Amino acid sequence: MTRAIILAAGRGSRMGELTAEQPKCFARLHGRRLLDWQLGALRGAGIERLGLVRGYRGECFDEPLTYFENPRWQQSNMVRTLLAADAWLATEACIVSYSDIFYSAATVAALSRVEAGLAIAYDPHWYALWSQRFADPLADAESFRLDANGNLATIGERCQSVAEIEGQYMGLLKFTPGGWTQVRELLQRLGDDAVDRLDMTSLLRLLLQAGMPIAVSPVQGPWGEVDAADDLALYHRIMPLAAIAP
Repeated sequence: MTRAIILAAGRGSRMGELTAEQPKCFARLHGRRLLDWQLGALRGAGIERLGLVRGYRGECFDEPLTYFENPRWQQSNMVRTLLAADAWLATEACIVSYSDIFYSAATVAALSRVEAGLAIAYDPHWYALWSQRFADPLADAESFRLDANGNLATIGERCQSVAEIEGQYMGLLKFTPGGWTQVRELLQRLGDDAVDRLDMTSLLRLLLQAGMPIAVSPVQGPWGEVDAADDLALYHRIMPLAAIAP
């Protein structure tokens, strides 16, 4: 595994003033941008070639990475941003990371070792974090169930009970070229307008409905997703620098 792609085209409007002049992944946790945490974890897992899909405030990025562009980031969703990196996804196994999360090199390494066309990282102990992020964890958490083979069975649906949730998807995926071919074929059948509206969790649901196996890999060590400024404040409080630094 030598390649990884960070999807950083969207603005992240729920971040308010933190993204008024800069991309969402420039928000800082313990003095480092989320982007810096991501690059550190990916490099720490031995990934040598790093790419990033730009959109909102793309001119802010000056790291020595391979850049892809989603010029229609305002009119499209995450899956359109993913498609911008087709040239890499079609030729070599790639880790794909959202730009508003942080995670460990160990999580990346474990996901890299999963032998499947498509695999996702998840947190089986999600409730401890969600209960600190939300007054009602079920207001945000979505379904996540595994099948008898340990692959993903359901994802992204609203739940009435914590018992329906075996984990939470992190925004960290792995595609092989063969797995990506299956994804691309499904997207071609949908048409451009439908693809523009498609978020990643909805894509995963469609792939499950089409019969594609989706493997899972549990998180290793601390992680977090940043949907709002309040999330950053929480992580500063509950995750000291020593706990998340490599």
